[in-house]
Amino acid sequence: MTDGSTADAVVAVVPRGERFLIVRRAAGVPAPGYWVPPSGHVEPGESQADAVRREMHEELGIDVVPVRRVWTCLTEDGAILLHWWLVAPRSYELRPDPSEVAEARWCTTEEIGALQPTFVDDVRFFVEVWPRVRDARG
Repeated sequence: MTDGSTADAVVAVVPRGERFLIVRRAAGVPAPGYWVPPSGHVEPGESQADAVRREMHEELGIDVVPVRRVWTCLTEDGAILLHWWLVAPRSYELRPDPSEVAEARWCTTEEIGALQPTFVDDVRFFVEVWPRVRDARG
């Protein structure tokens, strides 16, 4: 927690060429049916890097190397502070947990913008923030 009223969560940015890993949330999780980058809460005592590793393993069955935090924003309701992490997967062979992930896709920025439903800041990240992150990488 950041201040007692805002929870912390991590969002994994998983690029593969010009595409990004996007998942459709399963029926039993918050915001079912929404298309989002993989994400999840930071557990008490857990670092953000550890949380992103754990969430990627639990939700998608892959091991990742957290590279660095690239952006932070609040959820639309202001209840959760999202820490966006660029990650490098050790493998691209996904094994989604059906209780959390209904579908996983590799999408271009344009395809992400066309998915429905999505959260405004998720699309904003890929359209506005990612180009700056990518350019800063060299």
